[in-house]
Amino acid sequence: MTTSFKLNLRRGAVVTGKWNHSRYRVERLLGEGANGKVYLVHADRGWCALKVGMDAVDLQSEINVLQALEKQDRKQTYLYEVDDLLGEGGKEYPFYIMRYVRGVTISEFLEKNGPEWFPLIGLNLLGKLAELHRKGWVFGDLKIDNVLVADYGYVELVDYGGVTAMGKGIRQFTEIYDRGFWNAGSRSADARYDLFSFAVLCIMLHEPKKLHALTGGLPQIRSTEELERLIGECKGLVPVAGWLRQALGGQFFDASEGAEAWRRLLHRKDTRVKSAKTPGWLKGLAAVSAVVLGLSVYWLLRSGI
Repeated sequence: MTTSFKLNLRRGAVVTGKWNHSRYRVERLLGEGANGKVYLVHADRGWCALKVGMDAVDLQSEINVLQALEKQDRKQTYLYEVDDLLGEGGKEYPFYIMRYVRGVTISEFLEKNGPEWFPLIGLNLLGKLAELHRKGWVFGDLKIDNVLVADYGYVELVDYGGVTAMGKGIRQFTEIYDRGFWNAGSRSADARYDLFSFAVLCIMLHEPKKLHALTGGLPQIRSTEELERLIGECKGLVPVAGWLRQALGGQFFDASEGAEAWRRLLHRKDTRVKSAKTPGWLKGLAAVSAVVLGLSVYWLLRSGI
């Protein structure tokens, strides 16, 4: 979803908080969503991300989630400051400051570094989702744009606008990743909702055009059968096809269980495609360097999955 929010902050502009009087120099736009825009800014503490919105109530809901997450995890800083800025005509816009996450989208990372990184990134992403699920939260708006990948396949989730307490209605979502859109379940926040979106994300990485083509039909005839058929037609997804079908069908309890199944799958010889050409990412499992594997184990142990 995109926003109709019209406020534009130019590079070099200085944003001064109305109440705290902190100053932030705008570097560039990082992205925009349904309820605001996110900018890379520089302040005394260094590089930060500034999210500005039009609806104070909507943005406050997001701030409340970040504050709750920070209370649950004292080692992680989610929120630095909350304030208002003055736009043209004296109009006030609420904003908050959060840490800046360096990285590129999964698709950009795979294009630059090769598809053999796909299984490692997938495992690390499941680990991030597992952390949220253990704390009683669902990410909600899981999509390619909201996942950044840094060196050695390290993954970070960004834009917590869709994060929802389990049992509540999903606060923010993107239709093509939404299980309700595919008539596969409700929009109630549970761990299986994120795993459904994860499966769609995997399809999006491999067959974006075919996936988007499926959205043109009548809403009442959309189903996971269409997604499963697309999975079966994609050679790059054959090794994880069974896992993806389970995720689409809500057969994993949470991301921890899904991550464990994904990890086991990557070491099974019978998941190899029996053809003249083995998918590049599967061949890459044997080619990943010892450094990458070592760092991967470190992140997994730190995540506790």
